[in-house]
Amino acid sequence: MQERRRFKRIKFDAQTEIVDDEHIWPVHLLDLSFKGSLVEVDEAVPIELGTQVTLKIHLAANDILMELPSTLMHQEGKQLGFHTNNISIESISHLRRLVELNLGDETLLERELEHLMDEK
Repeated sequence: MQERRRFKRIKFDAQTEIVDDEHIWPVHLLDLSFKGSLVEVDEAVPIELGTQVTLKIHLAANDILMELPSTLMHQEGKQLGFHTNNISIESISHLRRLVELNLGDETLLERELEHLMDEK
């Protein structure tokens, strides 16, 4: 089976919530990439596939909040997979820095950014 994933997942732990118009659900961030995130919930979250939400990721070291508009794409047990949509310039800058620090290879980072631009 050929791997379709074009973006490297970064394992990352930060205070994270799923937010919609009426609710906030705390979740455990498992990993993220330029195009999506994987979280784990303690209790069932009543969100249907295709639902638009915002993932709010708090980067405690710098008091930075990344807001990732996202769509729920899959659910497997307590894990929820989100596709990131229309990320703001500020949040993409923070995400780029996280990816850069975790990849440790500028060539890989540039490849990730090229893939991101190809999808626009």
